[in-house]
Amino acid sequence: MTSSPLWASAFRPFYLLGALYAPLLVAAWLGAFLGLWNLPSDQLLKLQHGHEFIFGFSAAIITGIVLTALPSWAGTEEILGGRLVLLAALWLAGRVAFWASSWLPAPLPGVIDCLLFPAVFIMLAPQLLHAANRLYLLLLPILFALFAANLVYHHGMLTANHAQAGLALRLAVYAIIVLYVLKGGVLAPIFTGNALREKGRGDVPLFNMTLEIAATGALLLLAVLDLAAAPPAWTGGAALACALLHGWRCARWQGWRVADVPLVLVMHLGFAWLVLAFALKAAAELTGIVPEAAWLHAFTVGSLGLMMLGLMTRVSLRHTGRPLVVPPTMLVAWVLMFVAALLRLAATVHGLGNAVVALAAALWATAFILYFMVFCKALVTPSTPRPPP
Repeated sequence: MTSSPLWASAFRPFYLLGALYAPLLVAAWLGAFLGLWNLPSDQLLKLQHGHEFIFGFSAAIITGIVLTALPSWAGTEEILGGRLVLLAALWLAGRVAFWASSWLPAPLPGVIDCLLFPAVFIMLAPQLLHAANRLYLLLLPILFALFAANLVYHHGMLTANHAQAGLALRLAVYAIIVLYVLKGGVLAPIFTGNALREKGRGDVPLFNMTLEIAATGALLLLAVLDLAAAPPAWTGGAALACALLHGWRCARWQGWRVADVPLVLVMHLGFAWLVLAFALKAAAELTGIVPEAAWLHAFTVGSLGLMMLGLMTRVSLRHTGRPLVVPPTMLVAWVLMFVAALLRLAATVHGLGNAVVALAAALWATAFILYFMVFCKALVTPSTPRPPP
């Protein structure tokens, strides 16, 4: 079993699991959202939806991306075979425990659901401690933060402290944004520079460590202030600083110069949505002209959705030996994700009603269904031999 191509690299099982779970999660949420079946309260619905978006769907895709990237970028050992089966089994066990929690004794569902990130931490920590680039050690506190957030969430649900559970989900979102900024902030300019040089258009500006530290520091400050319920002026000021610093950071990468390279352009679009998310957070805190939830939807649907689909496409092509040519169906998936983000943001800001929210969710899920249709066979079969140089 462990010799199957499915267990040859982390992206294979985890992209499959995430792409399959996305439409199932949307179907379950939409059914409750539209009143086809009932939950005790709207607040509980939001918490459960948020948990499974983060620790179900997103955890699968993030695990696949990180574990696949580290051997190439940090020189770590590939996690495959039996260890990869264990991680996938822990993810599946967490989903089963979550949905069957009504029939399981407390706190067993929470305990089972919290096992994935500690297992990933234990497998990666010894390797990252010996990595030549010490910056990869930053992944470990991010993994710990995700584990802690999940633990706090389950404690909040167990004690009927919904405010605590909601705060835990927000902590997890910030942990994902930090990972997004650190990892995406390395990949986007590198891939952009590669594309520019290949097309004879020069290069991107040199790495600016001062700007990188300032942008990451502003993000961490925003997270601390927001989680601590600081005065809106403070939180809004930090969000505005994030919008300006990350906007400057993204502008230096000159994404418009690779508009004809879809695999790179989609990453820049993801970062554009991130900058918009920070701007919306600032507007919500400083002026109240937009709902506070607007920034979360801009990030989770627009920024994270596009970056996930872009990296999933690139990794699935490259690591199965296929040319880095985006299948037309995936271009459609990216467009659907972009439209889903616009609709979800418009529904939040302008109160467009349940029908628009449902349409946005359906488009989001369809994007991952299309990914599954395009790459399912490639993920479960041996890689195509690369042609000789």
